[in-house]
Amino acid sequence: MKYIDREKLYSDPNNIKYLRENSFWYKKLNRREPIEEMIEEMKARYGLRFKDKIDKIGTGMDLINAFMNVTKE
Repeated sequence: MKYIDREKLYSDPNNIKYLRENSFWYKKLNRREPIEEMIEEMKARYGLRFKDKIDKIGTGMDLINAFMNVTKE
């Protein structure tokens, strides 16, 4: 694994956590697989993508709207 890839990996605690949970990535990264693939998979798994954040906001707004409608009646 290159030094630059190692720096990317250890810069975010979520990367380390995901790597420890899915140890097959050690082998892939040591065989020069792009680290970006693992990071994208980690973001999808932990809901850290922009799309996931927007969905969480939408769910929160729906919950607030439902609460407002119940208290209004």
